[in-house]
Amino acid sequence: MAKKVFVNIHKLTEKHNISLRELARLSDIRHAALSELQSGKRENINFAHIERIAEALDIDDIREIIEIREIREA
Repeated sequence: MAKKVFVNIHKLTEKHNISLRELARLSDIRHAALSELQSGKRENINFAHIERIAEALDIDDIREIIEIREIREA
């Protein structure tokens, strides 16, 4: 099985009880970019975005933001 990196935007917004729009405002990241990360449509991850999300939500452990999952290859 192949492995893929996922950004846990949905989990973060639920845990911190904020909307995607609020996360965009707090992190100064475009709403569209966060939406693409959340849906898995964005293939590249910008480390500056990860840093901004961590700063905005006071996260010290990167594993709260990203994770590696095994996926089935088609």
